[in-house]
Amino acid sequence: MARTVARGAGAVARALRTIGYAIVAVLLLHVVLTLLQANPDNVVAAQIRRLANTFDLGMSNLFLVDDPQVAVLLNYGSAALAWLLITLVVVRLTRRIG
Repeated sequence: MARTVARGAGAVARALRTIGYAIVAVLLLHVVLTLLQANPDNVVAAQIRRLANTFDLGMSNLFLVDDPQVAVLLNYGSAALAWLLITLVVVRLTRRIG
């Protein structure tokens, strides 16, 4: 019984880690596309921007700087770091519960 619970908790932890890392990847990809001045009208770039705006944790205007590229780097980079920390904590708690 205990092995089954531990195995289930491990599977849940892996799924949560994958989702968290995917969100971090979207945010970082948005930063990279912005810094490389990707065409904002491109379908892929626009979709990444929409996803990043969904997962920004309200940090899209945390730092108000004059350069828009630096603003994206600071704001979405902070959101990526926050998601990474959240993911690590949630995965660790999930494994500990199991």
